[in-house]
Amino acid sequence: MTDRSGPFWDSVEGRVLLPRAAATLGLEFVDAGTIELMFTATEDFTDPTGNVLGAFQAAMLDDTIGPALLATLEPDQFQSTLQLNVSFLRPVRPGRFIVK
Repeated sequence: MTDRSGPFWDSVEGRVLLPRAAATLGLEFVDAGTIELMFTATEDFTDPTGNVLGAFQAAMLDDTIGPALLATLEPDQFQSTLQLNVSFLRPVRPGRFIVK
C-alpha cells in the first residue's frame, strides 16, 4: 500500500473505480512502480478479419502513457493527451497484452 493519492494512485489502491474507458479496455495494474499494465482485447474490438482495430490498440497505449505521467503528478493535478501518433508493425489478435 502507498500513502500517495491522486487519480492514478487511488485507482491502483482500489480507492476509486477505474475510469469506464479503462475498464472497457480490460485494464489491470500489474506493476505501478514501472507502470506495467495489462489489457484484454476481446472479440468486440476486432475488424471483419479478426484483428484488433488500431483505435483500440492506440487507446490501450494512451491509457498506459497517461498513468505513467499521472503517477508523477500532485494529487490535484491531471493530464490530457493532446496528440498521439501510432505506427503499427503487424496485426494484433484478441487476447491479453502487457504494456510497459
